[in-house]
Amino acid sequence: MSATQDLKSNDLQQDSAGRVSPERSSAPWKYSWFWAWATTICVFPLIWVGGLVTTHDAGMAVPDWPGTYGYNLFLYPVTAWLYGPFDLFIEHGHRLLGSLVGLLSIALCLSAWRTETRRWYRWAAIGLLLAVISQGLLGGFRVVLDGRTIAMLHGCGGPMVFAFATFLALSASSDWASAQPVIPSRGMRWISMALLVSTIVQLILGAQLRHALPDTSPSGFMSLVHLHLTMAAVVTFIILLVAVVGRSSTYREAREILTPANVLLVLLALQLCLGFATWVVNYAMPWVDLTPWLAKYAISAKGYWESLIVTGHQATGSLMIATSVWLVCRVWRRQGQLVRNPQSFTISKRLEA
Repeated sequence: MSATQDLKSNDLQQDSAGRVSPERSSAPWKYSWFWAWATTICVFPLIWVGGLVTTHDAGMAVPDWPGTYGYNLFLYPVTAWLYGPFDLFIEHGHRLLGSLVGLLSIALCLSAWRTETRRWYRWAAIGLLLAVISQGLLGGFRVVLDGRTIAMLHGCGGPMVFAFATFLALSASSDWASAQPVIPSRGMRWISMALLVSTIVQLILGAQLRHALPDTSPSGFMSLVHLHLTMAAVVTFIILLVAVVGRSSTYREAREILTPANVLLVLLALQLCLGFATWVVNYAMPWVDLTPWLAKYAISAKGYWESLIVTGHQATGSLMIATSVWLVCRVWRRQGQLVRNPQSFTISKRLEA
């Protein structure tokens, strides 16, 4: 076992056990912590309301953009918004939430560029702001052009922004600053990355189903369903593998990775249930003759519980991607010490098995 060190003395100190830990009282990135987490927390309800917009086909409830029925977005009458049709309520609310996330992203950029010594973090904050702006433009083009393909891209972009914001929030956390390189260079590192990639692929397949074009053939639609189910099996296998490998003796010094692993297990169980329920509320069951209680069920895709189930399935998928990012951050931080270097995003302390 060998290791190289390149640690900045003004950012780090040693405890009584000789371990390197950050000086939290003077750590400049603590000012980014609040804005990063505020942005991340607000992105999730934005995704949920966006899912409701898709579930209720409310994307064109407000036919103009960037205003709302000729009003400035922020000056639209509150009474007309709150007491108007439900599709108007969620579409205008989605736009207001998007504006809030944009303002928080700007605040994060200003905080990062004023206080952060990590150059890569400052540019990552700019990247998040550009991603949020791009999402807003996609949403606007979806209204102006009334394009279903643009709506699908917009639906895929939201969880990606959520994952990006989650990464920035985690990289401003105390766990990121205090993690020690105790994980071997192989194994969990690549499993966690495989999980992240597979959840993103599953998101894209789900978006294809959710925004299926009217001219999609039945065989093409069923092919997408089978691909979605196959990828669900792959994601399930990788999450179970993470739970088993993370509990092995190899990772006994990195028990922190079990927290996101356990959260993934809970989200997996919830997502499988929601996925089954989503199929039932959208298409019923093929064996209704064998189950009389299902034969009595009348499909109501825009009913209260039905819309919550379908939207919850989509939102839980976004949570799984964000939790996979959490797992990747905890694993990779403990595989190699990522130094808070203003000039680079480097691994300067590596554990070799």
